Amino acid sequence: MKKLILLAAIGLGIVSCTTQNTKKMADLPKGWKHNTNIYEVNVRQYTKEGTFKAFEKEMPRLKSMGIKTLWFMPITPIAQQNKKGSLGSPYAAADYTSVNPEFGTLDDFKHMVNEAHRLGFKVIIDWVANHTGWDHVWTKTHPEFYLKDLDGSFHRASGMDDIIELDYKNQEMRLAMIDAMKYWVKETNIDGFRCDLASWVEVDFWQQARPEVEKIKPLFWLGEFDELESPEYGKVFDASYSWKWMHKSADYYKKNEPLQELKDLLVQYSNIGDSSMRAWFTTNHDENSWNGTEYEKYGAITKPMAVFSATWNGVPLLYSGQELPNMKRLEFFEKDVIKWTNTYQNADFYKTLLNLKTSNPALRGGDASVSTYLLNTTANDKILAYIRKNGKDEVLVVLNMSKEPVNFRIEDENLSGNFKNIFDGKKRDFTNGKDFNFKVSDYVVYEK
Repeated sequence: MKKLILLAAIGLGIVSCTTQNTKKMADLPKGWKHNTNIYEVNVRQYTKEGTFKAFEKEMPRLKSMGIKTLWFMPITPIAQQNKKGSLGSPYAAADYTSVNPEFGTLDDFKHMVNEAHRLGFKVIIDWVANHTGWDHVWTKTHPEFYLKDLDGSFHRASGMDDIIELDYKNQEMRLAMIDAMKYWVKETNIDGFRCDLASWVEVDFWQQARPEVEKIKPLFWLGEFDELESPEYGKVFDASYSWKWMHKSADYYKKNEPLQELKDLLVQYSNIGDSSMRAWFTTNHDENSWNGTEYEKYGAITKPMAVFSATWNGVPLLYSGQELPNMKRLEFFEKDVIKWTNTYQNADFYKTLLNLKTSNPALRGGDASVSTYLLNTTANDKILAYIRKNGKDEVLVVLNMSKEPVNFRIEDENLSGNFKNIFDGKKRDFTNGKDFNFKVSDYVVYEK
């Protein structure tokens, strides 16, 4: 069985970590999942109209930017009872097999999916299996599908007044949920699901659901859980969130924590192996609305963090508006359109990174033929440097993770030979000279 090898710089020494793959229920195929990226679409805030038809017009632009997979936040109708704000949360469903009229019709969605497929995209939709809104159709037709409090009332989800939790001990409910998921695959030909709060649902449901739904076609499954905390879920899902990394990296920047702690965390993630992947991101719908924009969280290292997300082992995940960049927190329960301009300042930046991710075998996610090495530098407390290798293909990434300029050199035998900077095309021979002079926010990516 092939191995992933990670060398982590600790102080001036090198520690070798070797991890074996573990067999999962649905091993990643050798196709598109290894090379893809994901773009989260907030339909409500994407355009003035907030519809599928309006978003459809944006897809050629996203294709040219190198986007491969479109993830749509929940498209189901929103429950009105106990809803938050004037529009409510997309994550409080009123019906699992209907379309939110705010966005358009089922035919509008099907047309958009067909057009996305014609352009070469894959399409996944948000699936909220843990809970529904208070007036979901099941509350009337199948109240036994829900958890109940001692007084017989529906059980509110923890800390959230607008949603109530389903009872996964009810086998009939499980089958109804699986049938609802099948509906979207059969009816609209989507390519997978992003499963909201996946670890709040018993893992054996996902073990039951995935093979049943995939009797229709193979799908991509992205779960909202961190595999370091819920390893059993990683045996079902193709990719998972990297919540610990996201929180730790934000604390690193805001609280001036040691960079070595981030490197140690990367070793932990790598020890999981390649039977599943991590999704790496600097923002998403939750983070932007509740905890601040990526620039609020990461300041001077926002761009280096974005480079990391696109080049480390896994799947890069972008959120609506990052190509602008979007500098505001978007309202969650109200209409709050992204302030688009005719200028997309970060589009070429992302295009360069995403095209490299797609084309270079050294950046394949979840592939045991790829080895990732953290490189030793003379500024290990400020610089994150790594090289990824797959046969003759190599990609070198060097990031200034500090708040100050840094002059340093790489002192590591894993780096040698001729490379080309993917952003400016300049060539460099690292056999001899490995010195760098970085300004604040600097980063480089080289392709061998």
